[in-house]
Amino acid sequence: MLIGEYIHNIDEKNRISFPVKFRKETGKNLVVAPGLDNCLFVFTKKEWSRISLGLAKSNLLQSDNRSFARFFFGGAVEVVTDNLGRILIPDFLKEYADLKNEVVIIGVQNRLELWNKTKWVSYKKVVEGQAETLAEKLGDVGVL
Repeated sequence: MLIGEYIHNIDEKNRISFPVKFRKETGKNLVVAPGLDNCLFVFTKKEWSRISLGLAKSNLLQSDNRSFARFFFGGAVEVVTDNLGRILIPDFLKEYADLKNEVVIIGVQNRLELWNKTKWVSYKKVVEGQAETLAEKLGDVGVL
């Protein structure tokens, strides 16, 4: 399971190094996709296949399904970590997530997320203020 929060720098060649803990869990072959809330999602190939199969089952006749599939799959790229545990972030994904020098890498169970540090700090403050309300909603549907 991918958990934790780390801050790493993105270099001038758009490469970012993953923490050793994450490298051990994800392997070398990954998929980077535009995420929600203006972050990037990073999946293992196995998890990407599972998600792809789930989205492939969505109704192609519904406009929202087609639009999300185009956004998600059209913006995704396969990457391979180098010997130093770095991946290359394409310019269009770097721009989408507004990644600057410092990037926050968080483990979110089945994926990693890459965040602009300033945006992550703001987002995290908002969510921390809502944590009890969010937990109650999850409790209402039997999650917690």
